[in-house]
Amino acid sequence: MLRLSVFLIALNQEANIGPCLASAAFADEIVVVDTGSTDRTMEVARAYTDRIYRTEWQGFGRTKNFALDRTTGDWIFSLDTDERVPPALKEEILEVVRADGPLAAYRVPRKNYFAGRWIKHLGWYPDYVLRLFRRGEGRFWEREVHEEVLVAGPVGNLKNPLDHYSYNSASEYLARNDRYARLAANEMAKNGRRPLPGDLVWRPFFTFLKLYFLRRGFLEGSLGFTLARLSSRYTFLKYYYLREFLQEAENAHRPHRPDRP
Repeated sequence: MLRLSVFLIALNQEANIGPCLASAAFADEIVVVDTGSTDRTMEVARAYTDRIYRTEWQGFGRTKNFALDRTTGDWIFSLDTDERVPPALKEEILEVVRADGPLAAYRVPRKNYFAGRWIKHLGWYPDYVLRLFRRGEGRFWEREVHEEVLVAGPVGNLKNPLDHYSYNSASEYLARNDRYARLAANEMAKNGRRPLPGDLVWRPFFTFLKLYFLRRGFLEGSLGFTLARLSSRYTFLKYYYLREFLQEAENAHRPHRPDRP
């Protein structure tokens, strides 16, 4: 029989990992990679699997490839700790695995929640992400953040959504997006990206315009306005940190000139 492996990476996720793994209990194998938790994450995970590994943090893409390399299934499903697999999606995944058709991978639509509320606009839904793929057909792009699975073969779409409980509050959104902005800026700097005049003004402005008007964030009421503004802030920070990182690199390479006596 074809086997299905589910894997995830975790760090201090004792509140999330139990419900996440419970929703994935239909898999033949669950692999968990912990990157240094100091809470009960690993203890909770052991109730669902004995395939638990530890490694240092290597960035999202590389750490997920570390976990992927420890799976053994014919089909692989990548899951995050703040996601849940509803029953309808579970059945659709199992149907794909049993049929073993010609496609190499499948994208899954996500229902993204903010503080328990399903956000249907601002590009938050259906938010397709590639998560189900054949062994040997997919590998994560080893980026610092916004990692994705790269496949060479044909890709299809599943119909039933994955539940994603992304943020519990605006303060959590701010804290995480500051971290993601730094990671994204570092990634851009490593790839030779250079800031353009006006980046800190027009990019945040167009981010807000796109999300609030073009992607109909206004239909979410005051929360839509807040989320569009927070996304605009993320864009600002990403390019601000890019300038900061490049300036620090330039200063580090400048020859030191001793003060005159």
